[in-house]
Amino acid sequence: MPRTTGSRTVLATVVRAEDAPGPTLVLRLDRLPVGALALAGELVGLRQALAGTSYAGLNKIALYGPAISPGTTSRPGRDLDYRFVQALPGDAFDFRAGCGHSLLACVVADARPGPVTVRAVTTGDTVLCEREPYGDAYTLSFLKAPTAPGTLPTGRPVDVLLGVPVSLVRYGNPYVFVDARQLPGSEDEAALQRHLLVLRAEAARILGHPPHSALPKIAAFTAGSEGLSVRALTVGGWHPRLALTGAAALAAAGALDGTVVPAPAGPVRTPGGTVTVSTAPDRVRVHHKRATVLGRLELPWRIHATA
Repeated sequence: MPRTTGSRTVLATVVRAEDAPGPTLVLRLDRLPVGALALAGELVGLRQALAGTSYAGLNKIALYGPAISPGTTSRPGRDLDYRFVQALPGDAFDFRAGCGHSLLACVVADARPGPVTVRAVTTGDTVLCEREPYGDAYTLSFLKAPTAPGTLPTGRPVDVLLGVPVSLVRYGNPYVFVDARQLPGSEDEAALQRHLLVLRAEAARILGHPPHSALPKIAAFTAGSEGLSVRALTVGGWHPRLALTGAAALAAAGALDGTVVPAPAGPVRTPGGTVTVSTAPDRVRVHHKRATVLGRLELPWRIHATA
């Protein structure tokens, strides 16, 4: 089969969502060069082009565009389709994960007025992004009931992994939640991280994710008189606060009977500040989320396509 190789340029927007571990490189799918597939080979070149910029090492890529069905100009029920790509060490990528902060980055990059409904293609979630009455914050509503089929991927509110009771939840992303008090020596940050990595690997095996995948995510919580406190891992180490999908999954887990996660009774405390969530019978909301455009870049895009 003939192979075409070429180089074009693309305009990318770099957006930093507050509370995210790093910025997101945002690209409009309908403005990529003809023949671009946004597969691993092309994305490697894109990340290499960032090496000479202040965004070297950026590991979140979001591609989005208008939600269009064949033969129509729009798709009822949503405004944008969005695909997230998580860059991993060694020029690898995970195309199966979701990222709520990167979803919000697309909405902010697009600068659409009014409520925006986005479908996360990789996870199947539909998320309503609404500006809050005051300031520049958003509320993101995951439009799925916490009790929907599949929220508990094993069908059980509690599973025992390596002798430790956990709740496996698939809401936004697949997550493992564990009470930190079940982990010996959890007061030590390094020990807690080791425990979580071992549990995450076992959960990945059970849920059918490859060992090098970014999924499932994992978080440890403690519950006390001041409410819930959470520590979560992300690719490369501790999350500075809590992933947006992690906040949604935590709230969904708390809304289900029998899980290890108590229902959040107020703002959830994290190392970087608080996260506010709420639930309703048909959705989970994450409140007070902000994102800022850091800059726009023109980057080379190398196309390797077969015909």
